[in-house]
Amino acid sequence: MTPPAEPESKPGILDRLRARYRWFDHVMRAQERYQDSKGDFYAAGITYFTIFSLFPVLMVAFAIGGFVLAGQPDLLAEIEDKIKSTVSGDFAQQLVTLMESAIESRTSVGIIGLATAAWAGLGWMANLREALTQMWGQLRHEPPGFLRTKLSDLAAMTGFFLASAVTIALTALGSSDLMMHVLEWLGLQNVPGVDLTLRVTSLLVSVLITWLLFTWVIARLPRESVSFRSAMRAGLIAAVGFEIFKQVASIYLKSVVTGPAGATFGPVLGLMVFAYITARLILFATAWAATATENLGVAPVEPPAPAQITPRVQIREGPGVPGLVAAFAVGVLGALGLSRLRKH
Repeated sequence: MTPPAEPESKPGILDRLRARYRWFDHVMRAQERYQDSKGDFYAAGITYFTIFSLFPVLMVAFAIGGFVLAGQPDLLAEIEDKIKSTVSGDFAQQLVTLMESAIESRTSVGIIGLATAAWAGLGWMANLREALTQMWGQLRHEPPGFLRTKLSDLAAMTGFFLASAVTIALTALGSSDLMMHVLEWLGLQNVPGVDLTLRVTSLLVSVLITWLLFTWVIARLPRESVSFRSAMRAGLIAAVGFEIFKQVASIYLKSVVTGPAGATFGPVLGLMVFAYITARLILFATAWAATATENLGVAPVEPPAPAQITPRVQIREGPGVPGLVAAFAVGVLGALGLSRLRKH
């Protein structure tokens, strides 16, 4: 009696959704690439270098402020008077003394800040480029050398800051406040629906500018550059997600910094969360671009691992089982042959 055939296993719900919806299959492929490439690990590294780079940047800012105040004694005296009128007791004099010592050491603080900022910035850029390269799944060739790699990271970091400066400038030009001033100058501030139009226009301009920046990051910062066409849709997804995250984060920070603990730790924690979510968003968008159908067709295939051949020599003592069987067969044949000869 033949056993009954086992029922065929049905595909799971995720497999059915992936087979039915192409966009969902693409999202799952991007998530698999993100996880296989250790996206969370790289996002944490980018966040660390982002926070670490703020301290030398603040040192440079203090040095610039020191040079400005050293050349304007009237402004310095006015700031000192405001500190003494606002803060009471010996603490006000301590703040004034600290500010004066910072102004006196502005040159050394500026030099140390610039050197530390350059070192931390190169580490941040190297981590970001390595993460984007892993998301694209690019094969790693022989390293070009330490000096050449650092020069390449320095050029990429300079280009990133220039692109960020242009983005910030264009965003400021497209802000609703500036547009409102222009409308007030033109006498059109009382037009019905102008507030809503300005908000929508400012939002669209912000998304457009962020889209261009993210597209440049996804396409040009990996070790091996890719086409802008492959990164444009991923950049748009990242820009829309980033704008939504900014709106939610602004509401969250307003509710957090109201208390004393939030006012002390809220900005730092908010900055860490902001940097981490932004890094994850960019890396996931890069994985989404790398797992598109047109990129999967030309994706490099890694060569198989080298085969290791290990010869095995087996030494058997004595005839063994096959030898005994053969000897027994020969003995039987020999006995049969002798018995026939005797009969003849």
